Amino acid sequence: QFALGDARRPLHETAALVEDIVHTQLITMLHQACEGASLRGSRVISPEDILFLMRRDKRKVARLLKYLQFRDYKSKLLKTVEDEETLQETDKSGIAGGTQRRQRLAQDFLVWMDQTGELLSLAERHEVDPVKQERMERLERQTRTMDQTQYSEFCESRQLSFAKKASKFRDWLDCSSLELKPNSISMEILSYLAYETVAQIVDLSLLVKQEMTAKTNPVGRVISASYIHYNTHTEVKKDPDSPEATPPSTPSSSHSSKSLPQGNGSLDGRGRQRKRKKVCLICNPLKRFCFVIHSV
Repeated sequence: QFALGDARRPLHETAALVEDIVHTQLITMLHQACEGASLRGSRVISPEDILFLMRRDKRKVARLLKYLQFRDYKSKLLKTVEDEETLQETDKSGIAGGTQRRQRLAQDFLVWMDQTGELLSLAERHEVDPVKQERMERLERQTRTMDQTQYSEFCESRQLSFAKKASKFRDWLDCSSLELKPNSISMEILSYLAYETVAQIVDLSLLVKQEMTAKTNPVGRVISASYIHYNTHTEVKKDPDSPEATPPSTPSSSHSSKSLPQGNGSLDGRGRQRKRKKVCLICNPLKRFCFVIHSV
């Protein structure tokens, strides 16, 4: 997970959760591929059975074909280093042998399955994969702040793969309990899908983390601004009974020489003042809300 953008020391619970998700997904795919292989009368689970399950996700199929092409190139290179003379004789005879068997098997099956040619057209396009490009950019930003020790650990973690330990990977998937066993190319595809599943989980987790730690939330900002304006304009004076907060007395025609009680006032004045508070709080929110809208 560290090579895909996760933390350097992830939580044990997080790693266990990711492992459980990947294991469940691969076991489900294996059982479905086993059913498909038994329906067509095959003795083993072949790459065709897995490609048939992936036919709806065209991007992943195109990415898988590129991976199989890379595996063929790697096998061809290793074979060239080991026995160059044998490779030259094979090229002269015009027989490809096992150097391009993975890609050829997948393409032959897609030709048979894909009636519209859409899958093959995606595989033949030399376009930049947006998902892979985003992962590479994220890793590049992550490595900017690494020292020599951290970068060395990062490079070692990028070299880890399920395909390097095929026997342990088979035991982890419990292939011995299946009625039909996957062949070697199918195990390579399953190891690649396990890696892609982990990468997709990390991508989605980082996306959720980015949304949770967003600096600005437009909806929350509007709500908080309205709340602040509303509370500001609906604020009631704290000490209405104080002499400073009491409005001046209004002269009366019949009692011109007498002034109304100020300060604490009489009981009738307090009652009227409390009624004014209640009416203000009950009836005026709409008016103050309109005032907030006009002022904004």
